[in-house]
Amino acid sequence: MVDDPDAKVGADAAHLDGCAECQARFKLASEDARSVATLLAVPEAPFDVDKAFARVTGAPKAQPTLGLRFPILRPAARPTLALVAAVVAAAVVVVAFAFSGFFFKPATVKPVPVTVADIQALSQLADYGTITWTKQPDLHVVTSPTEAADAAAGVQPPTVSGLPSGISTNITYAAMPQAQAVFTFSADKAATAAASHGKTLPSMPAGMDGATLTITVGPAVGEIFGTLSQPAGSSANDISLPQLVVAKSAAPTATSTQVTVTQLEDFILAQPGISPELKKAVEAIGDPSTTLLIPVPIEYANSTQVTVQGVDGVALGDNTGVGSGVVWVKDGFVYLVAGSLKQSDAINIANNLK
Repeated sequence: MVDDPDAKVGADAAHLDGCAECQARFKLASEDARSVATLLAVPEAPFDVDKAFARVTGAPKAQPTLGLRFPILRPAARPTLALVAAVVAAAVVVVAFAFSGFFFKPATVKPVPVTVADIQALSQLADYGTITWTKQPDLHVVTSPTEAADAAAGVQPPTVSGLPSGISTNITYAAMPQAQAVFTFSADKAATAAASHGKTLPSMPAGMDGATLTITVGPAVGEIFGTLSQPAGSSANDISLPQLVVAKSAAPTATSTQVTVTQLEDFILAQPGISPELKKAVEAIGDPSTTLLIPVPIEYANSTQVTVQGVDGVALGDNTGVGSGVVWVKDGFVYLVAGSLKQSDAINIANNLK
């Protein structure tokens, strides 16, 4: 009706005239349309693309705030990293802060839609207390499955078969023993963090101040297909993303004190910036203490619920070959197959893992 006034007729028009909710949505859409029209009604700004590109590529690399840097990728591989990094970062935040309850151990996976605003709002929860590592993450890069299993407390790397043509058979193994962190909530820190972002903090549940959340991840192993090359003059973190990654990890667990899963869930979903779509998706899950939620950035990726090795899984990406991944939980382990390949190929590899 905003775009085509002629559509404002009949029963739809009558409904709009009598529905306050639809009137508010119509008003918002109209304001957006006017704003966009105003922004577009300006002359195109001339600029030199080649000169701008040369200036950006020639600038010194900025040092990352947290001492970490995402891998530098070949251009064709970059969409895969954006997908995987966004999903992993959001999953860690959601699992660690929102859905643990007194005890969390996932037995299945479900996708939930998230926006950039959701991820930003959830990431700010890290400032609501203090985190301490009782077992530091310790990643080992090795050259054989035996070494990987030794470094990961006996967890064996999966046997991969059914590789599509073009995937390198050069394999590097990675392993991580169990890691554990404790997050302690603080009402004072939470209020300060919310104020620094110009937001009003929802009321904390009784007993949440001083409550602890203990998160355990791993042990885990991974197989990296492709050549890991380090560009000259860059740090060890600046490596090329491989064509395929297959990972297996003991399912993460979390225990909490003083607050229940329902209290935590209500508090998290009441944070400023959380979208109605995320709230509805989470509330529809049922028991979050047994479900590993896979946040899917709706601006950058799509997801499909699939069956993998007889259990529910989540497939990300599509069949363009730009990038895709599959995540599932089986027999107490979380599995991941991801890379620069078609979704159908990722699912086929996942179903043939041994």
